[in-house]
Amino acid sequence: MTVIRYQPWTLIDTLQRQLDQAFSAEHGEDAAAAAVSWIPQVDIYEEPGRYVVVADVPGVEPKDIHITADKGVLTIRGEKRARETQQGKAHQRLERRAGAFLRTFTLPEGADVDSITAKQTHGVLEVAIPKQPKLQPRSIEVRAA
Repeated sequence: MTVIRYQPWTLIDTLQRQLDQAFSAEHGEDAAAAAVSWIPQVDIYEEPGRYVVVADVPGVEPKDIHITADKGVLTIRGEKRARETQQGKAHQRLERRAGAFLRTFTLPEGADVDSITAKQTHGVLEVAIPKQPKLQPRSIEVRAA
């Protein structure tokens, strides 16, 4: 007897991915965005001195994550390598996704792009975006000539 897992959303997910690829190619987006296999879940919050983006990237090595900040856009991209399949297994089930991922975020105006830091702990990536100090109005003394 063969056991087949019923996955009603697989066809819709495949269709959505194909439509995304078609529209991104049509609008001139880069090939990396069209080749995205999965999208990591993120939390974004603001603290008094910084903005923080926390992304779930389980199984992704830090060397496979690339973060850029350019023209007011923060881009997190990387790749989760697929595990090697074991030969000789009678039944095998793979549910965890592998492949490339990409997330982009518009940076707020007060972000200090030159001081962005990132660290990964136990499959959770934390990107800290410091805020630039606000410019205070300066009082100018008028002297007699």
